[in-house]
Parts: sequence; C-alpha cells; structure tokens
Amino acid sequence: ASGVGEFEAGISKNGQTREHALLAYTLGVKQMIIGVNKMDTTEPPYSEARFKEIVSEVSAYIKKVGYDPKTVAFVPISGWHGDNMLEASDKMSWYKGWETTRKSGSNSGKTLLEALDNIEPPTRPSDKPLRLPLQDVYKIGGIGTVPVGRVETGTIKPGMIVCFAPSGLTTEVKSVEMHHESLPEAFPGDNVGFNVKNVSVKELRRGYVASDSKNKPASG
Repeated sequence: ASGVGEFEAGISKNGQTREHALLAYTLGVKQMIIGVNKMDTTEPPYSEARFKEIVSEVSAYIKKVGYDPKTVAFVPISGWHGDNMLEASDKMSWYKGWETTRKSGSNSGKTLLEALDNIEPPTRPSDKPLRLPLQDVYKIGGIGTVPVGRVETGTIKPGMIVCFAPSGLTTEVKSVEMHHESLPEAFPGDNVGFNVKNVSVKELRRGYVASDSKNKPASG
C-alpha cells in the first residue's frame, strides 16, 4: 500500500510487507510480482516520486531475502479505481511499464494482468518415482477404502500396484478420481482420491506415503 504512513508500516521491522516477502521465499515461492497499491491515495495522487521510493526500498529488502529484483515486476496500481490492473491507466503518464530479466529472456508490460501472464509455469516432476502422502483415508459405501492426497512426484493410475510406507502394505489401485471424475492418470499437483483393493481403513493412516511398488518404492 503506497498511502501516507501505510507503506512505512508495512516495511517497518515487524511490518507485513517484510513478513510476506520472507514467508514467500521460505516457502519456496520462486517468482514474485509486487503490486504497489492505493496509488490514488499518495500525496499528490499517483505520485511518481512515491512509487520510485517504494520500488527502491522494497528492491533492497527482497534482495536481502534472496530474490533478484531484476526478475520482479513492480506495478503501480489502484485496486479501487482499476488503474493498471487489466488496462494501462491514463493517470500515470510517467509510468513506462515494468521489465523483468530472467535466464529465459526479458519481458515487459504495463498491467498487473500482463505481469501475471509473465509468470513461468513450474515444471511438474512427473518423471520421478511416485510419492503421494496421504491426507486422509475414507470408507465409502459401495466403493470401499479411498485414501486421499496430493501427488507430489510421479504419476498414479488404475491398475498400478502401490506400496504404502512405512507399513509396507501393497495393493492394487482400482480407480483414481479428482473432483468426482475418474482419471486415466493423475500428475504432480493433483489432489486425488484412489480406491484400493482388499485394504481396510484401519490399515492406512494420514501421513503414510503411497509409491509405485515397481519403481523405487518408498521405504519406512
């Protein structure tokens, strides 16, 4: 927030701006966009000097955290009025747009939407052995035991013989579902439920890890 006093509060020692940048980096968020909001409330409104001051201070801080400021788009916006959100604003004629430089090349744009489109999608580790930590296990009438979790690496599909660590229990996957739809195969990032043969709910627990018994199965 670029309003008088608001940015200062956010960037202060225990401020949220600092906290969010550090949290994002700690959680492994590799790419960042910084929207400098409430540009309509600066003194004077839509102040170039205020935007430059914020970019300078925040760049220095995110560099300390571990980000390269050259890869980060800084966009002056007003969420309330819609400035530079979807379309370039006519209230900031001084703003020539954002630029980012990454290994994959340089990009530029003016709006927050363009900055979002500039984010590079992460590569999904579907070529690695299956690892699927269980978040829960359900007993569903007429279907049977259904463990639920997110595929972290590899893929899971019906017919696969899975092994659960640390118990070492092995069973066949009868079906894989996501959002009540059957899938021929599930990939990293998918939150799925999968029906397993001849296993009771009591034999599986939250925290167990499912893996492919024929491809580097997880061990206790």
